[in-house]
Amino acid sequence: MAISWMTALKLIPWADVIEATPALVKGARSLLKRTQKEAAEAAEPAAPPSSLPEALTRVQHLESELAQLTQAQAESAALLESLAEQQARLVEAVQTLKLRSRLLTAGLALALVLAVPALWLASR
Repeated sequence: MAISWMTALKLIPWADVIEATPALVKGARSLLKRTQKEAAEAAEPAAPPSSLPEALTRVQHLESELAQLTQAQAESAALLESLAEQQARLVEAVQTLKLRSRLLTAGLALALVLAVPALWLASR
């Protein structure tokens, strides 16, 4: 069992994982902070505008919020894409380990099949 873990640790591109981790953590934290801030702002009810300049100001404010939400969505998509790429690399490494494990099992079975008759002949 220890050999498979060691092989797994060797196959994972740790340099890429370590290199991408700070950016992922930073992105996740900023996304969380922004989401919490927007949730707090959304909880405050807005009064209907009483004049045209107030309505225009509110429309401009809503447009800027929409731009921020669009940017946050793009950042979230980039973060998810990065996580998906890392997940794909890990799945690939696990599949390689699975194949190697099967090959080792087959090799062990073959060695056992060859060793039993050899031991039997040697003991005669």
